[in-house]
Amino acid sequence: MSDLLKLEKRGHTAIVTLNNPPANTWTPESLNYLREIVGELNADPENYALIIASESEKFFSAGADLSRFNHDDKAQAFEFIGAFGAANECLTQYQGVSIAAITGFAMGGGLETALACDIRIAEEQAQMALPECTVGLLPGGLGTQLLPWLVGEGWAKRMILLGERIKAPKAEQIGLVQEVVPTGQALTKALELAAKVEGQSPTSVRVCKELIMSARERPLSSGFAIEREVFVKLWDTQDQKEGVGAFMEKRKPNWKNC
Repeated sequence: MSDLLKLEKRGHTAIVTLNNPPANTWTPESLNYLREIVGELNADPENYALIIASESEKFFSAGADLSRFNHDDKAQAFEFIGAFGAANECLTQYQGVSIAAITGFAMGGGLETALACDIRIAEEQAQMALPECTVGLLPGGLGTQLLPWLVGEGWAKRMILLGERIKAPKAEQIGLVQEVVPTGQALTKALELAAKVEGQSPTSVRVCKELIMSARERPLSSGFAIEREVFVKLWDTQDQKEGVGAFMEKRKPNWKNC
């Protein structure tokens, strides 16, 4: 599947480029390969950030090829949507910082992959939608679950139940993306953000991300004590000692990721 997804590593940052022209549609095979890549990156102590990108100005990803759903085989349908869900769930559990560099159309499952990332950058020509209801389906790659957390229930309902397509400026306004950049600049901006991750302790980033994500699953007050407990647990890490020591010695920290 390396022909559908191209993996490149630049220092502590991995770049996964979607490469299934013309619309960068996902297949069960490429989704499973994405899950393998994320698993390998989680096991790599030298990896701190992951960028999901596209070489096409017109398409980030159009999601699934609908011809793969034009049948009556429920088992085949379950296999495909299972691959979507497993891949995007794995992406949400990536231990570093994930950034979607959105170029052009991010539709259906393509947008869902971007939703599974921590940060989304969109080029000014980008458009985003979850149009599955228009063909009798639903956003089964975590779209119904992740979108409301990011933009609120009202905009999630407009995009899913009404099938509204959102252009980049509106996406930034409602919090769907964090920044809009000129055409051709999404990857450059994503790399700039990834470079900032290198100044952060990877162990601190990992536990902070876990705390932020877990706030979706429990009452706010129950997280207060957990936050303090995890803070103290950082004293068991080499990065805590290195980070404070480097600050006191006025030097750049040399992270150990442990």
